[in-house]
Amino acid sequence: MTRMAVFHQACTAPLARAMHFRTFSIACSSSAVTVTVPSLNKKKEDSQVLLGMSEQDLQQLALDFGQQNYRGKQLHHLLYKRKVKEIQDFSHLPLPFRNELQEAGWKVGRSPIYKAVTAADGTIKLLVKLEDNRLVETVGIPVKDDKGSVRLTACVSSQVGCPLRCSFCATGKGGFSRNLKRHEIVEQVLAIEEVFKNRVTNVVFMGMGEPMLNMKEVLEAHRCLNKDIQIGQRMITISTVGVPNTIRKLASYKLQSTLAISLHAPNQKLREKIVPSAKSYPLDAIMKDCRDYFLETSRRVSFEYTLLAGVNDAVEHAKELAELLHEWGPGNHVNLIPFNPIEGSEYKRPYKKSVLAFSAALESRKITVSVRQTRGLDASAACGQLRNEFQKIPLLSGAEDQQSQSEIVVA
Repeated sequence: MTRMAVFHQACTAPLARAMHFRTFSIACSSSAVTVTVPSLNKKKEDSQVLLGMSEQDLQQLALDFGQQNYRGKQLHHLLYKRKVKEIQDFSHLPLPFRNELQEAGWKVGRSPIYKAVTAADGTIKLLVKLEDNRLVETVGIPVKDDKGSVRLTACVSSQVGCPLRCSFCATGKGGFSRNLKRHEIVEQVLAIEEVFKNRVTNVVFMGMGEPMLNMKEVLEAHRCLNKDIQIGQRMITISTVGVPNTIRKLASYKLQSTLAISLHAPNQKLREKIVPSAKSYPLDAIMKDCRDYFLETSRRVSFEYTLLAGVNDAVEHAKELAELLHEWGPGNHVNLIPFNPIEGSEYKRPYKKSVLAFSAALESRKITVSVRQTRGLDASAACGQLRNEFQKIPLLSGAEDQQSQSEIVVA
């Protein structure tokens, strides 16, 4: 065997199939030969996380490791049907293949649950501990219908914290750390399914963070939830307080999912007090983008309106909101959300009669309206509230970190 043949054989070893490569040339007596070898100092990125990959991507990964195409289908089944957490537990795969995946730096991408709190109404809020010791919230909300079947909604986060700092939101008070990667979004849904031992039927991007500031990862997670975990697009809602130029971009994807706008005020002046980021995205601009979104997708926009006692919950505010929505055209729905009290907030929860009067004023003006049922009040229900009780900086590692693993509590 020639020296170059030996070198070529070495390059087809498992490590060389790890998908991160660098190229250089070797000068031989006859000609220059280009050789591709693995880059050993390449930083391990989320491209080495299996969760979030499509079946086609997993099939290609299997081929890259010298396996048959069907091994990729097995990987897909193990990740999304069996929901296996560790590569070494992929019992359907040959042990050498499992070892090669791990040696090349691949991992499933599932994180442990740091804490779980159960409310009296069955709502469960989880703190998921990420690889960098950050904590992120996700909430499972079960609702039983008249026929006894359960709709399980997963409220997922898209960022660790949030940079927009809406005045009534606990997440903003906890600061902002970073965007979540696609697998860190997807795994929240799987964590809810694991805790409830039931399939998630609905997903709402209404947890920690602003999804439109992390659109790439959110859309990739959306694809995975729809195609791989098989949650219908119409069962998924993406909520945003409004980021310039992003609604138009989202419309171009023509998703069948619901776009929800966190409005919270019927005029620009009041909205700026409640939502500081509204200064850079005026109300008229966001309403125009919503109208264009409806024309582009034929999907009505849902407007979220958090009712704050004595601030934006008067009947006059409802009348002004109705006028605003009618001015910008059809395809609107208002979801009223009575404020969930949080520690240190100047805002208060409105009286029930105020909520009913606000709702009636909208309905009398032909605005479709619903009032969100408050869930999990005794489980730190407000977005970001539970996380703030436990973390504003990364958790410590070592003995203290090991102790935290045993503190998974269901109250």
